[in-house]
Amino acid sequence: MAGYVWAAVADAPVREVFPGIRQRPLWSGENGASAQILEMDPGSHWEGIDVHEPGPEEVFVVSGVFNDGERDYPAGSFIHAPAGSSHVPQSTTGCTLFVFYPEG
Repeated sequence: MAGYVWAAVADAPVREVFPGIRQRPLWSGENGASAQILEMDPGSHWEGIDVHEPGPEEVFVVSGVFNDGERDYPAGSFIHAPAGSSHVPQSTTGCTLFVFYPEG
């Protein structure tokens, strides 16, 4: 269909953003919007604070348990983090996340 874009996670390039945390970009659009898979190994954590700028971050926990520095989110959880909010992504057990940035 015209305008459709698709990506296979297995074919997406992998970039290690921090030890044990890998990013797989799936799509990027106009105005900085993007979608990606974030894979976190057991015991991994973001280095520093992840601030959501310029826009919000939306996360769906595909598998495992994600922790934002304050609470655990098991597989099947959806998180909307508004612009300007922040957290420290981490996972004790490991997890896979679908992350969407609607405004960059």
